[in-house]
Amino acid sequence: MIEFLSKGGVLVGPILFCSVLALAIFLERMIRLGRLRIRGYGLVEKIARHIKNGEDHQAYELARTNDTPMARILAQAMEVKDQDRETLETVIVHSTDGEVRELSRYLQALATIGSIAPLLGLLGTVLGMIKAFMVIQEMGGKVNAAVLAGGIWEAMLTTALGLAVALPTMVAHSYLVSRVDRYEAQLHDGTVTFIKALGRKS
Repeated sequence: MIEFLSKGGVLVGPILFCSVLALAIFLERMIRLGRLRIRGYGLVEKIARHIKNGEDHQAYELARTNDTPMARILAQAMEVKDQDRETLETVIVHSTDGEVRELSRYLQALATIGSIAPLLGLLGTVLGMIKAFMVIQEMGGKVNAAVLAGGIWEAMLTTALGLAVALPTMVAHSYLVSRVDRYEAQLHDGTVTFIKALGRKS
């Protein structure tokens, strides 16, 4: 396999590096998202219940001691809940955006890898074709089909590798984006429930 890949030229290395990097990012995000225990509705309902009962301290402690995006957002919201509505909403939006950015970390890098991998493959093919035609020129056009075909398939090997890396990378990116979108929707639903609870208390 190594001997086969080595025939693809100097760009095989960068393409393989892209594949390793994409796999590392995907696994890291899967582990990170898999460990999240947002439990949005359950946590929000408990906090909302405490707020309705006038148990603000218990609600704050419950949010502060839960290491989840939803809990961190509500903890920051609880710190400014007695201020004006605009300040509260600003803090919630800012906190939510921060948590979503954390959930989306490295996803742009994954998309970039999916975009540049086939371009690296195409560049390798172009370089390979240039070398093949240089050989033809050096031989004065007297080259048999076997030599020409061998040079062409070696050149196109990088394109195949680039596409082989790009396709699963883009699928992985789309899957992770969909998971982050679901988490973001849960965060928005939770903050709306929290604000409604504050309104009912007042």
